[in-house]
Amino acid sequence: MAPPDLPLFERDREQAVLSAVIGELRSGRPALVTITGEPGLGQNELLRWAAGQARDRGVHVLAARATSAEHELRYGVVAQLLAPEDRDIATRLFVAPQRPGGLPGLNHLLTACHDRPTLLVVQDVQWLDPASLRWLEALARRLPRAPLALLTSTTGTAIDRPEWSVGTPLTGLASTIELALPPLTTSGVSAAVRTVCGISGDTDFTDALAQATRGVPAVVHEVLLRFTRTGCAPRAEHVEHLRALTAEVVGDHAAQALSELRDPVAVDVLRALAVCGDLLDFPLVCTLAGLHPVPEARLRATLMASGLLTPRDGSPPGHDAVVRARILEEMPAADRADLYARAARLAQRVAVADQGIAELLLRARPVGAPWAVATLRRGFAAALRSGRRDRATAYLARALDEPLRSEERARVELQLASVQMVTAPTAAERRLHGLIRSTGTGTGLRAQAVDLCLLGGDTRAARLAQPTGPGTLGAPAPFDADVPAPGRGSGTGSPPGRRARAVAGDATAPCGGNTSDPAHRDGSDEHPERTATADNDATVSERDDLATVSERHELIALLRVARFLRHEETCPGVPPAPALPEHSHSPAVAGVRAWEHAMAGVHLEASRRLARAAFAPDPGGRPPLVTPRLFACRALFLTDDGDEAEAHLATLLNEAHRQRAAIAIAHVLAVRADLHLRHGRPDAAARDLAAAEAELPPARLHPLFVPYWASLNLVADLQNGRPDRAREIAARPVPSLSEECATSAYLLFARGVLARSEDDPQRARAYFRACGRWLLHYGCVNPAVLPWRSLAAEAAHALGDDAEALRLTREEVRLAARWGTRSALGRAELGLAVVIRENRTEHFRAAVATLSESPARTDYTRAVLELASAESAEAERRTALALTSRRASTAGGVAPGPLPGFSQVLPAPAGVPPGRGAAPHPRPPAGWPALSPAEHETALLAASGLANREIATTLSVTTRAVELRLSGVYRKLRIRGREELRALRYGPEGG
Repeated sequence: MAPPDLPLFERDREQAVLSAVIGELRSGRPALVTITGEPGLGQNELLRWAAGQARDRGVHVLAARATSAEHELRYGVVAQLLAPEDRDIATRLFVAPQRPGGLPGLNHLLTACHDRPTLLVVQDVQWLDPASLRWLEALARRLPRAPLALLTSTTGTAIDRPEWSVGTPLTGLASTIELALPPLTTSGVSAAVRTVCGISGDTDFTDALAQATRGVPAVVHEVLLRFTRTGCAPRAEHVEHLRALTAEVVGDHAAQALSELRDPVAVDVLRALAVCGDLLDFPLVCTLAGLHPVPEARLRATLMASGLLTPRDGSPPGHDAVVRARILEEMPAADRADLYARAARLAQRVAVADQGIAELLLRARPVGAPWAVATLRRGFAAALRSGRRDRATAYLARALDEPLRSEERARVELQLASVQMVTAPTAAERRLHGLIRSTGTGTGLRAQAVDLCLLGGDTRAARLAQPTGPGTLGAPAPFDADVPAPGRGSGTGSPPGRRARAVAGDATAPCGGNTSDPAHRDGSDEHPERTATADNDATVSERDDLATVSERHELIALLRVARFLRHEETCPGVPPAPALPEHSHSPAVAGVRAWEHAMAGVHLEASRRLARAAFAPDPGGRPPLVTPRLFACRALFLTDDGDEAEAHLATLLNEAHRQRAAIAIAHVLAVRADLHLRHGRPDAAARDLAAAEAELPPARLHPLFVPYWASLNLVADLQNGRPDRAREIAARPVPSLSEECATSAYLLFARGVLARSEDDPQRARAYFRACGRWLLHYGCVNPAVLPWRSLAAEAAHALGDDAEALRLTREEVRLAARWGTRSALGRAELGLAVVIRENRTEHFRAAVATLSESPARTDYTRAVLELASAESAEAERRTALALTSRRASTAGGVAPGPLPGFSQVLPAPAGVPPGRGAAPHPRPPAGWPALSPAEHETALLAASGLANREIATTLSVTTRAVELRLSGVYRKLRIRGREELRALRYGPEGG
């Protein structure tokens, strides 16, 4: 109800109508006025104002107010009206028996009105008792015969709507007026702020107040009173505090209205509406409330009269979230949970949408029906599709409250943890650790739990799942025990190291090891210890179930991945990781073994074959794991099968999207960004990295992966011409745990690339050396992973340390030749050509020839540019010798020909230090430093005579991109086209 002192803002029209009614009443003209509107709009305040105006004009005023508490009291309102005229009327009305057709006191009132005009004021006629309603209707029929006016107010729809309020012929010639009060406009709210607070409010403050209170004057006034008590000014910075106060006021009004609602059936229906009024229509809500004799129309009118419900656009009644919450807070918790459960059952029977039923189940007690879990899981998928991860996790957490079979419970736990890895990683790890320790987990779920933990950076989970028991683990082997160390073998024959077999499944289809071994051809082995191990493995295979063996193999593979991510074996009490089983059908073992071969830089074809086998279906039908397949894709990068790896990554991405596994999506996108960078597509890499961070925000990224993601972003920004952002990424501190993982090498390498681009060879060499030490610590000797040796050699060459430069480049050439891919060998040959003095041009030609058959387009472009520069330098030297000879023969009589001029004016691409011993570069043209690396490469290729289509093919970009880059080059160099660019490149001789 509006406070008595509430100013009547924006009620000028209504006040004018009431003043006119009072004036006509003094002239003997009767009237009947009804003021309607939602609670709090000021109906009763207007009636009190009108009563005061009438008294001031000498009109006799009789007033009464109906309440819900007196709704069953016979003649309760009539007694209030007639009490000033007859003090004993109440006793006669309440005690005396009711006579049929009797209207006590009505004739006496009409007779008295002929002597003096009378105004009857009745507030809240929606709560009129039936006897008072009949009395007032009889009065309305007699209005034309007496100078009497009846003013009433109501909220919403009255329980028994008075007939006079619709202007029926009952009122005869009397004026019948209905005034519907609207909410305050923004101007009215602004005036209220100015009146209550004493100063005008900000526009944002006023708009927020109008929206939160819906312009209801009573709420506006009380909110402003509470706001002023806090001592705050009506400014925009206090909007949130204002909204909180509004919620309190609306809730208090709802609690007051609920306390005044005496009808228990109406209370039950109101609570049912609060639970599912948005999902079920009103008859179904009444059914949910229980069997009762009250007609639906009367229930609806009662609830509307309470002010707790408001009609919205002709739809069934509804109420605000604050009012709904306050209604339900009044219920005992057990009753509330039971009501939600019954509502969910009813909604399920009438086929309400899944998310609506899931919302009901969130607050319900366990219903113990299979449809509940299925509905919650469907609601989980729908919530994820709409990006509501918190809601999705709430649905699955609620599903765990239902009775479930052990395997189904484990699947729900795994699905929930996959989302919580992004929203609540600590809770997800605890949940997954429970699955890993459980012995009743279904087929493949323990391995999936470990796989998910590794995606989240938790390497301890792999230790928790480490297989134990007789015959499950062999003697631990070094990281690359089956690979000869560099310099001690060719890497192509049978490995000298003996790897003890961990677990053997079916030994008829080996997925690793040296298949040229005679033991693998005829089933025999000349070594008795190997025969004994095979017999023991056969015994284990017969004793253990095939699924158990497959799970052991997967867990060993995941433990090897954990070992790579974080080398914990140097810590006290941490046992070494077991070796991978040499014979296994497991795709996970194949993927991890492919990566280990690639890290060691040997067995190229075996690594390629194993990486492909990682994507084959598991023979036992076990679900595929994500992490081993990601490492298999990275192995395919290193085998120069990038297109095949990209196809597999697309498959992984689609699979992760179907499962709504955000953390898997993010990691797949990051690995694909790595592929794009290796293939010279930095713009595509930047897009994938942005998408990955949308799925897994950097703040949620585990420290083990921070260096890897930072390195990808750094290199992508550098290649996309954003060195400032690259420097910002390089300067960011990383968590301490990040310095203990293998991915630190990637960030060290990226920082070295940045230092190289800034022409700081001292810092670049330090970073590349640190990168190499870290990779070697984790057993990575393959230069295809990161070519740190050649780049460290170039930095040493620029610092004058030719001996170190040659040592590093020759070592990289040897290791790249042992690995055997064109990309690794071409990069190594290019690095050697940069630092060597003799036959540099021939070395560059060899690098160009090798890289032309590889997917490393950026390295190929650089090799082409370096070759062009070296050939140009040789031409200059030949020209200089010819000129010297001519000078000697002419003895100064003939002027020498034109000098080469600008033949070396364009420097090497950004970050590539010039080779020692080359001719010094003249000053570059104005505007050259402003070119981005992409514009630099394009300008050099265009100056060399390549057409736009050829440049696009070389750089793996579109022809349109080449045109845009050349336009930028021409603008920055202030030249008009390709001819002037060729003049800058080749000088006056024309090349």
